[in-house]
Amino acid sequence: MTNTSFPVGFILLDFSKWPQLEKVLFWFVAFFYIMIIFGNLTIIVLSCIDPRLYTPMYFFLSNLSFLELCFTTTMVPQMLSNLWGLEKTITYTGCVIQLCVFLFLGATECILLVVMAFDRYIAVCQPLRYTIIMNPLLCWKLALTAWLSGLVESLIQSPITLQLSFCSHHRVDDFLCEVPALIRLACGDTSSNEWQLTISAILFTILPVGLILTSYGYIAQAVGKIKSEEGRQKAIATCSSHLLVVFMFYGTVAMVYTDPKNDFASKHGKFFTFFYTVVTPLLNPLIYTLRNKEVKEALLRLLIKGFSKQQ
Repeated sequence: MTNTSFPVGFILLDFSKWPQLEKVLFWFVAFFYIMIIFGNLTIIVLSCIDPRLYTPMYFFLSNLSFLELCFTTTMVPQMLSNLWGLEKTITYTGCVIQLCVFLFLGATECILLVVMAFDRYIAVCQPLRYTIIMNPLLCWKLALTAWLSGLVESLIQSPITLQLSFCSHHRVDDFLCEVPALIRLACGDTSSNEWQLTISAILFTILPVGLILTSYGYIAQAVGKIKSEEGRQKAIATCSSHLLVVFMFYGTVAMVYTDPKNDFASKHGKFFTFFYTVVTPLLNPLIYTLRNKEVKEALLRLLIKGFSKQQ
């Protein structure tokens, strides 16, 4: 049966096998969502109003925070609705929108993290030329490249996925409409879709990880040559926070997208999806703020300024 056979759309099974867990998850996800909004908005506001953060690093970080806000807002409200209520359906139109936006923002983040790694490479390995190389025009071009790459991936992958003939039970074993879950729902031959998704996964996860690790190999060599202990510690703190984000995000995405029909992805894919749609956007601002002295100082200045105005 084809997609047009489903007037109500799809049934998102999410964690319905564990009804006791759903209510607990609802409150956890709701709390996480509030923290995601607060944390990422804080980074965006600080990057915009504090002149000391008018640097390429915080320009890209504010792009990442804005992306995370859009990313979670596309997914989490639907997830909360399904976790709390008995009705777990999503309309076909809603599923299409969710799929397209999810691919767009997910692929954008994959490229944006590479751009941030390039920025750290220039900052550590060529510090004297950093401001010349990472000029505002180049920063805008790199950010625009990341966003356009995500858009192209969405425009290519979404129509291919939506052309599948889905099984008549239209039950999606996930809590959102994403490509691997829809491929597993299809009743026909999906080998070509699986190959296309594997190629996309290589281009947007494996290749970026290779580029990031290469850049950090050069960074490690440069850090070893830094004579100043303070400078070395600052470089390590900044780069280690980025690497932590990289491994959390790419690792979980690769588990789900590289081979969507293998037994491991089929059984545990929703837990990895939960991680990169809810947990990673929550941890990103915490990692960058708690491990970054400049952000903490900027936040402190903002709070002091706010209290002084009230008095």
